[in-house]
Amino acid sequence: MNLVSFLPAATEMAFALGLGPQVRAVSHECDYPAEARQKPVVVRLALDLTGLSPREIDARVSRQIHEEGTLYHIDEAVLREASPDVVMTQNLCQVCAPSGNEASRALALLHPPPEILWMTPHSVGGIAENIRELGATADQVARADSLAQSVEATMTRLSTESRGLPRPRVFCLEWAEPIFGAGHWVPEMVDAAGGVDALARRGTDSVRIPWEQVRRWDPEVLIVSPCGYHLGPARAAAEKLLLEPGWAALSAVRSGRVFAIDADSYLSRPGPRIADGARLLAHLLHPDEFEWAGPADAFARIGT
Repeated sequence: MNLVSFLPAATEMAFALGLGPQVRAVSHECDYPAEARQKPVVVRLALDLTGLSPREIDARVSRQIHEEGTLYHIDEAVLREASPDVVMTQNLCQVCAPSGNEASRALALLHPPPEILWMTPHSVGGIAENIRELGATADQVARADSLAQSVEATMTRLSTESRGLPRPRVFCLEWAEPIFGAGHWVPEMVDAAGGVDALARRGTDSVRIPWEQVRRWDPEVLIVSPCGYHLGPARAAAEKLLLEPGWAALSAVRSGRVFAIDADSYLSRPGPRIADGARLLAHLLHPDEFEWAGPADAFARIGT
């Protein structure tokens, strides 16, 4: 079975299930595990965002979607060479990967047409379901069920261990210019980690949040986790917040509990490492109760 992935989370799932040799092509963003970077690239951004600020990226992306209807270019030659039996993509977010009509148009060029495995989770349960769906499709049912159970068990264990602990006010910032709160599975992760984010939208799209609303919520822990950003760009985005009015008065700032994290690895990518992301949040919210044994570059404290 030949697999093609338009989606970084799907690529991670495939490799975690031992299907790496069957993955014939990936997107330009498929950077984990390291072996994925050696695969032919079938999907690339259709615009250059190099050197743009988060606000400029937001404006450029919005204009591109409005004018062209897509952010991505699918390399038809690479796609034909890969000869996929199954293509893994999503229909959740126009920014995350080719979705809907654009994917269907490209795949219509193939004969016979491949099976499309749509991965569109809105929750941690939906992520586990996607893992199981891929396992069923690729004849790795037992291995997929074990991986999905591991993700689910981590969430359950964290929820149990954080029960009874003080629940700090949290704000997970999903984009910095303009400010977006968290959506989909991230509020569920915050809850399991022992916090409460009243500005988040559980199970649905994230939305723009006026800064004044953040000030009124006065988070005790502020998590800067821009969607798709690794730690370096996340830190740069966090430092821009220092100019916001009332920044120094926030409880999180006064107590030194502002953190930038590698969101692309641990929060925004709906794959197996979501379990690690929940453990990371638990450590940041309750450092005395939960250790972080993962990579040192998963997060950084932001100075005031």
